Amino acid sequence: MYVASTRSTNGLGPSSPGSRIPTTVMLLGTVSLLTDISAEMVTAFLPVYVIFNLQMSYLQLGLLDGIYTGATAVLRLVGGHIADRVHRHKAVAVAGYGLSAATKLVFPSIGASAAGLGGVLAIDRAGKGLRTAPRDAMISLVTPPDRLGAAFGVHRTMDTIGALLGPLATFAVLTWLTTSPGPIFVISFGFGLLGLIVLVFFVRQPARERVPAKKITLRDTTDLLRDKAMRRTTVAAGLLGLATISDAFVFVVLQKVSGVSPEWLALMPVGTALTFLLAATPLGKVADRLGRWRMFFAGHIVLAVVYLLLLGPFTGLPLVIVTVALHGLFYAATDGVLMAHGATLVPERLRASGLSIVQTGQALARLASSVCFGLLLQRLEFTWSVLIALGAMVAALVGVALLIRPEVAR
Repeated sequence: MYVASTRSTNGLGPSSPGSRIPTTVMLLGTVSLLTDISAEMVTAFLPVYVIFNLQMSYLQLGLLDGIYTGATAVLRLVGGHIADRVHRHKAVAVAGYGLSAATKLVFPSIGASAAGLGGVLAIDRAGKGLRTAPRDAMISLVTPPDRLGAAFGVHRTMDTIGALLGPLATFAVLTWLTTSPGPIFVISFGFGLLGLIVLVFFVRQPARERVPAKKITLRDTTDLLRDKAMRRTTVAAGLLGLATISDAFVFVVLQKVSGVSPEWLALMPVGTALTFLLAATPLGKVADRLGRWRMFFAGHIVLAVVYLLLLGPFTGLPLVIVTVALHGLFYAATDGVLMAHGATLVPERLRASGLSIVQTGQALARLASSVCFGLLLQRLEFTWSVLIALGAMVAALVGVALLIRPEVAR
């Protein structure tokens, strides 16, 4: 069984003797904070831009959102394998962050072309695909095993500060400056560039002795799936991903059901991010004690409650506040926690490859979910679409509960 056997050490980067979180984790958190301001400015603007500016259909939004979510899938595997093979996690991450930052300058020239917009989104997400597994591998390589949940929680907290500030920046530009998309994309590029600078000049590659020099082959990566715990974790994450409505659709449905003004679409991600910000680190610490997979599973139960609220048991601003708060709690219980759990299933020399397999399964599932839910909204009423999604989530939870054995659910 591929079980990691890391030792308790802070790894790279100077850190005070009593420090619980390695300096590298804090620096990578800063990179993610700046990059997420950049990314979430675009994410918050996308539903408004696509539905109200370009007058596209829900199916087109689903396709674009699927691209935005799933275009990372194959590149995650590539990025993870290359990082392990050449022992240069930082270099691969730099390429990914740089690619995503550069695309922000291309958006203004696309105009109303759905194909062009989809292509640029795919390139942007390809950059995310390249960087995610190497970055998460670096976090796991410099963190003691018993603190992985806390370390990923801190990183995701800093990441979420960016997710909180990004939509606020978009809302401010749309409200006080202009509704033209140009300034949003230029400002987004500036924050992406700042994150890249921090990564290049301040984050260091893990030391060679922390990443054994044995040559990594594709066979090594594919052999990971022969381990039952790894295979079941990947399948289970994929099943739950298939039943996960994308953020864009959660906010679009919530705006329609609640009856609030369309301008609130740009602020709804702020509510999600705020809850995530407050809960990610505490839930990461709880997951270290009670079980990371258990926390991940519980987070999807919270998401099922979000779906119930999208059926409109009440309306107005109270519905928006409660729903986005629970939506953020779902992310706090699942995002970094899944990577902390996955890191315990693979050895250090294959850490980026192993994490990329889990990430890829989840990303492909969410791509399919976005397209399918967009098709449902195109053909059915909101209530029926959400009911189908809720039924899929309940079925996925039951299936995953039967699939994951006690030895995996830790």
